[in-house]
Amino acid sequence: MIHDALPVLLAWVAGGALGAFFFIGLRWTVRRGLAASNPALWIFPSALLRIGVTLAGFYGVAGGDWLRLLACLVGFVMARQITMRLTREAHYEP
Repeated sequence: MIHDALPVLLAWVAGGALGAFFFIGLRWTVRRGLAASNPALWIFPSALLRIGVTLAGFYGVAGGDWLRLLACLVGFVMARQITMRLTREAHYEP
């Protein structure tokens, strides 16, 4: 039984790593793009890289198994929530 759960657990962890890569990269890109004279030179290549790595990661992790794909997606969404919570800046109203 534990033998069957290990690939799903590893897919969940891999999804979290892919999500962290994607969303931390997104935050970094937006910050760089806002300060750049030509933001498109930061945003477009970064989006292609992040999307390409993420899709290749999902494809590799899933390996044709829908359960591993689902676990990877859950890890990805959890990484999004964690990244948003950790990077949220305090907004104070005067």
